[in-house]
Amino acid sequence: MSASGGDDVDRIMEQWMRVRPDADVTPLAVLSRMTRISRQLGRVRAEAFTQAGLDPWEWDVLAALRRSGGPLSPKDLIAQTMVTSGTMTNRIDNLVASGLVERVQGSTDRRVRLVQLTDEGVDRVDVALDALLEAERRLLRSIPADDQARLAGLLRVLADAIV
Repeated sequence: MSASGGDDVDRIMEQWMRVRPDADVTPLAVLSRMTRISRQLGRVRAEAFTQAGLDPWEWDVLAALRRSGGPLSPKDLIAQTMVTSGTMTNRIDNLVASGLVERVQGSTDRRVRLVQLTDEGVDRVDVALDALLEAERRLLRSIPADDQARLAGLLRVLADAIV
């Protein structure tokens, strides 16, 4: 908090306005706060995943598989996690080696190899999800539900504008 009762972003904006009065720094009020929140949220999420013995990248793949309700192709996993083909191959190999996923043949095309969770993978992703939801509830507890819904809507608008 700055002396004026604002936060770090308010202080940064005041500094910019002092040295660059010609610059309209109003975008910083939203986007710099989002950047700071994103960094803090990344730490909170990593701590939640650690409770399940997972790294954030492991969570990404396991959560995509768990949400799908069944096996996915590596191509589907790439689309959901936004990584390269080589990165996904490496991630799948590591998850297979750790016993969290397995490769299976596709039901309609035996040449297609799919990835599915093992029982251990299901257990670990479920523990991670529970820890994540609890941590995120704590972060949001001071914001009334209607404000959370309004914020979610505004963030959806911003996300659509960025894409």
